[in-house]
Amino acid sequence: MMHKYIGSDVTSMVTLPVLIFEPMTMLQKMAEVCLLQLMEYSYLLDRADECEDPYLRLVYASSWAISVYYAYQRTWKPFNPIIGETYELVNHEGITFISEQVSHHPPMSAGHAENEHFTYDVTSKLKTKFLGNSLDVYPVGRTRVTLKRDGVVLDLVPPPTKVNNLIFGRTWVDSPGEMIMTNLTTGDKVVLYFQPCGWFGAGRYEVDGYVYNAAEEPKILMTGKWNESMSYQPCDMEGEPLQGTELKEVWHVADTPKNDKFQFTYFAHKINSFDTAPKKLLASDSRLRPDRFALEKGDLSKAGSEKSRLEERQRAEKRTREAKGHQFTPRWFDLTDEISATPWGDLEIYRFNGKYTEHRATVDSSDGIDEVDLASIEFNPWQYGNLSTE
Repeated sequence: MMHKYIGSDVTSMVTLPVLIFEPMTMLQKMAEVCLLQLMEYSYLLDRADECEDPYLRLVYASSWAISVYYAYQRTWKPFNPIIGETYELVNHEGITFISEQVSHHPPMSAGHAENEHFTYDVTSKLKTKFLGNSLDVYPVGRTRVTLKRDGVVLDLVPPPTKVNNLIFGRTWVDSPGEMIMTNLTTGDKVVLYFQPCGWFGAGRYEVDGYVYNAAEEPKILMTGKWNESMSYQPCDMEGEPLQGTELKEVWHVADTPKNDKFQFTYFAHKINSFDTAPKKLLASDSRLRPDRFALEKGDLSKAGSEKSRLEERQRAEKRTREAKGHQFTPRWFDLTDEISATPWGDLEIYRFNGKYTEHRATVDSSDGIDEVDLASIEFNPWQYGNLSTE
């Protein structure tokens, strides 16, 4: 069965057993990627926003981008979101986050986070290539951070990821290639090379590179491991450390739970919890998915049947939508005319439309909202009613 998919993009064309899943959706993974960085390591963006040195600003910001890769080494697969599915966090340590599955074929998500220091906007689209016992994952997406103090816009292009021993052997993840973060305001950039894992693990996790000015002259060297720490040191025009300077650590990975079944971080557990859910949670929220919830409780049989039921409902709604000549319309993000060129293909850009901010302001200002057991809310990302009665 798998042989016929070799060389293909299997992002959403293959139905996989829940045995290989973690109790989290890709929208929650996006939230973890964004918010783990923004909360656990938000001091790095705060320093970038406050920094007067344009090169040191990129040291802080790129170290923030690297900080998420510790969570990326988990080998469990998140659930593919249902079209229209959302995930939200409101004013959690000063940050509000909303994401939405805006397309099913191809699978695409959009997300927006904001606090008093910065905004974070992402359009996420994955392209995969199945190679038998491994899977190449290409991040055909766009991530931008705007620092509010002076309006600096940072654009991030991450390296591809390779999932090894997908069927036989111990599965492990590597991300060989270049990460490029560009200051679109000044033209300065940082280029970091993620070393591929060699024989017996040689070079795995290692990251090295430079911060360059707009004339592509090296200004600061950076080195470290993406699962441990990053350090920096001023350098000369040849990329050699300046005499009289020393290597300084800028980021170190936070503590994580020991022997966790799904290798979750402390923050991953937090974003799965209803304790972080806002008042009057959207019924389309990932936390409410019955398949995800069943897997979290260890009921694989129910998780599998609920996953199949949701996927069939999604297909049925698509047939209804096409029969009526309707297009799916996201609630919280708008498709723009902008096309972004990435190393792995062109990308349609979705932009946060601000309607979620208005929705949340209305909900938060409402009096007399009854306390509701959030776990009892029926998952409902659908744009149509009960299809079985139509």
